[in-house]
Amino acid sequence: MDEKALARYEFKRKMEDLQSVGGKATELISLYVPPSRQVSDAMAYLRNELSQSSNIKSKGTKKNVTAAIESIMSRLRTLKSVPENGVVFFVGHRVTGKDQTEMTQFVIEPPVPISIFLYRCDSQFFLDPLLVMLEEKETYGLVVVDRSEATVGLLKGHRIVPVKNIPSRVPSKHGRGGQSQRRFERLIEIAAHEFFKKVGDLASEVFLEVEDLNGILVGGPGSTKEFFIDKGYLHHELTPKVVDMFDTGYTDEYGLKELVDKAADTLSDVALMVEKKLVQRFMAEIVKSGSKSAYGIDDVVNALNLGAVDTLLISEGLRVDRHRLTCASCGTVTAQPVPITVCPSCSAAGESEEIDLVKELVGLAEQSSSEVEFISPDSDEGSAFLNTFGGVAAILRYQINNNT
Repeated sequence: MDEKALARYEFKRKMEDLQSVGGKATELISLYVPPSRQVSDAMAYLRNELSQSSNIKSKGTKKNVTAAIESIMSRLRTLKSVPENGVVFFVGHRVTGKDQTEMTQFVIEPPVPISIFLYRCDSQFFLDPLLVMLEEKETYGLVVVDRSEATVGLLKGHRIVPVKNIPSRVPSKHGRGGQSQRRFERLIEIAAHEFFKKVGDLASEVFLEVEDLNGILVGGPGSTKEFFIDKGYLHHELTPKVVDMFDTGYTDEYGLKELVDKAADTLSDVALMVEKKLVQRFMAEIVKSGSKSAYGIDDVVNALNLGAVDTLLISEGLRVDRHRLTCASCGTVTAQPVPITVCPSCSAAGESEEIDLVKELVGLAEQSSSEVEFISPDSDEGSAFLNTFGGVAAILRYQINNNT
C-alpha cells in the first residue's frame, strides 16, 4: 500500500475538519512551532500571551482564550523536543449552537517541515501554511497551437488546469494572383509571427513562474507545433524542457486533455496516468463475462472479508463514517452506518465507535494483503469513479457471488 497516499488522505481530511470550525470573536488559537525552536521558547511566548490575555475586556472571551493557552501549555509540557517537522496546535472554543460553545483541540505534526513560528487568535484557525502542503508538486506545462488559436495550461498532479485560450487574427489565404497575392501572403506571415510571439510570451510567463517544472508538452495539428518550437517562440530557458510533441485535433481546452492522453506513454509514471490506467482496468473488468470486480461499500467489504480483493480502489473524495462494535462477550466485530448498541451475534450490550470508512477498508485490505490505490477526484476518470461507483471498488483475485 502507498503509505504516502493514505497519509495525504488523512491530512486532507484533518484540514477539512479544521476549516469547518468557527469561533466567536478571537477565541481560536493557532500556534506553529518549527523544528528550529525549543519547547522552552514556545512556553515563554505563551506565558507572555497568557499575561496579555488579562487585558481582554469581554469576560467570556478572556476566559476562553486563557483556557486555550493553558491547554496548549499543558500539551507542550509533555514534549521533550519539537518533532522533526515541527508541531501545530489548534485550540479554542468552537460555536456549537446559539450562544453555545465547546472546547476543541487538534495537534498536528505536518507531513513536511514548517519554517515559521506563529501565534494567532482569530474566529477561524489559520491554515494557510498547511494548505500549501496539499498543492500538487509535480507540474508539466501544456501548449496546443495552430494558426487559428492556442491554449496554454498546466498538468498539476491529477488536474489539467487551463490558463488561457488565445484566438488568432491571422487571415486565411485567398485566391488573388500577382503582386496582390504576394503582398497579402507577407501580411499573413507577419500576423502569424505576432500571434506565435504572443503565445510564446504567455507560455513563458506561466511556465517560468513554476518552480521545478517537470517538462513541457506541445501539441497541435500538422507541423505548426514544430515551427513554433524550432523558431524559438518559447523562452530559451524553457526550450530544453520540451519533453515531446504530439498531433492533436483540437487547440482549445479539450485539446489540452487530448494532448495529455496522447502523452500517456511519456507520462506513464505521472500520478494522473497511473490512476487513469487503474480506473480503465476496473472499467474493463466490469463488462467482462465472469467479471472479477466489485463496487459499493457492502459488496467491497464482503469481498475483503472473503480475502478476494487483489486491488482496492478508494476515492480521495470519499467522506463516509461508520459505526463499529467489537463485542466484549463473543468478539464479533460489526460495522454499519448507524450506531450499534447490541451485538447481533450474542445480543450482549455494547457501544459502537465512529470510524472513518476509509480506515476500515484499508485495515481489511491489510489483513488480506490486498493492494490499496487512492484515486483523486480531480481528473475526469476520478470524478466519474466517485460519482458513479461511490468511490469504492475492487479488482478481484477470483469471481465471487456477492449474495454469499
